[in-house]
Amino acid sequence: MSSDDAVFADLGSEDLVAIRAATEAAERRTGGELVCVLVKQCDSYPSSPWKGATLGAIGGAAATSLWQSFGLGWQAIDPYLLPLATLLGAALGFVAVVALPTLQRLLVPADVLDLRVDQRAASAFLEEEIFNTRDRTGVLLLVAFFEHRVRILADSGVHQQVDQGVWDEIAGELTRGIRAGRTREALVQAIDACGRVLEEHGVERRPDDTNELADDPRLLDE
Repeated sequence: MSSDDAVFADLGSEDLVAIRAATEAAERRTGGELVCVLVKQCDSYPSSPWKGATLGAIGGAAATSLWQSFGLGWQAIDPYLLPLATLLGAALGFVAVVALPTLQRLLVPADVLDLRVDQRAASAFLEEEIFNTRDRTGVLLLVAFFEHRVRILADSGVHQQVDQGVWDEIAGELTRGIRAGRTREALVQAIDACGRVLEEHGVERRPDDTNELADDPRLLDE
């Protein structure tokens, strides 16, 4: 299990209760509706194991070629050794990427990771019906653990009042907190920060305000 998987798996009931409590507290101060979505991995990245196989094959072939060229001395070259080493290297590379998510992430270009997280955030916005509030004041906070990325998306009623850069600063601070091993604390602080931003930018709570979106964090595998 990678460190990212461990962080995701270690989010227990107490952590989820704390996140819910932070959401409820933030919403008591503002007319915004906050939804926290925690995603283990936004995409399976199926090409990564094959990239690992290619690199393994190249490594196996290169190592064998060097050994045959400089290590055999007067011995005859085995014609079957090079293809066998290439196949073995490919198999080891494929298995290594499947078994080690950290290695898999290294083989995915950063722009692809960004794109997959953006797409997952957009779909979560629709799936959780962030748009379905009376004053269009929903805010999505999505954490993608495998990708090491955070996205905060606000509906039109908030987006008109708060610059995206403000949300990006909160997302950056949350990312640093998770990397430092303070996942629950960082999430609670990020939700509180979102609530303060909404309050400071005049997203006021109506006298007849109702809880339009569930406060429980969503814990998803993908």
